[in-house]
Amino acid sequence: MDAATDTFVSHRNLLFTIAYEMLGSAADAEDVLQETWLKWSGVEHGCVENHRAYLVRIVTRQALGRLRTLGRRKESYVGSWLPEPLLTAPDVAEDVELADSVSMAVMLVLETLTPTERAVFVLREVFDLDYDEIAAAVDKNPAAVRQIAHRARSHVAARRPREVVTQAASREALAAFRRATETGDLQALLDLLAPDVVFLGDGGGVKQAVPRPVTGASKVARMLLGGLLKVTGWTMEPAQVNGYPALVVRFDGELDTVIAVRVEDGRISGLYAVRNPAKLSHMGQETTLRR
Repeated sequence: MDAATDTFVSHRNLLFTIAYEMLGSAADAEDVLQETWLKWSGVEHGCVENHRAYLVRIVTRQALGRLRTLGRRKESYVGSWLPEPLLTAPDVAEDVELADSVSMAVMLVLETLTPTERAVFVLREVFDLDYDEIAAAVDKNPAAVRQIAHRARSHVAARRPREVVTQAASREALAAFRRATETGDLQALLDLLAPDVVFLGDGGGVKQAVPRPVTGASKVARMLLGGLLKVTGWTMEPAQVNGYPALVVRFDGELDTVIAVRVEDGRISGLYAVRNPAKLSHMGQETTLRR
């Protein structure tokens, strides 16, 4: 069991990353890892030729089962559902493809895929597994997996940001956003927001949040400044969330909201505010993601 434990631990960050990208929930990804360990501990390890591939197969199947359960849970979720934000280590940002794949903007696009499409897309496009390995993980034949991968790739490409935004561009946009909101500068905020910007808030029915998406620069800017002017004791600070710069809002020193953005052509086209306390538990320490 020591060898089995060492093998699992050595692949743990990879397995967590796969589960998180499939689920959008760190808490559920942790549960999937526990289930994966239980199955792995019952395997005759000497008969397993490729430990990494075998563990990936287990975690994918467990995540698929959990993803279908999550789908039912989301149907009764109060308000908009956003992925759980992760405070990520600096090295995640250095892997441009990994950072892009876990960004809030792309994770929201993955939410529009079917469970099998999402699994195939993540395993192929992010982790570069071959079609035979993916077929074994999702219980399909390789030809079917190729078709699913093509369909998922086209679906995501049509909805994701047109180009991968740089860390510097994200930091610059967030710094401008922070200045505008802290000073109450409506015109600066309007200049920064894309005309068709979309604001999504996730309070989970526990914290106050907009019940549905707010669209348009004027509506979003006036909503933000109007809301912040009504309260005192809040601060904003930069953080690295899901591989990209983000903002953490605190009220009287307590973590209240994580704000991530989608930046296109130098302007903010998406604002994602997570307030649900159950989704902020992983903001206390850095999470290491691996490919």
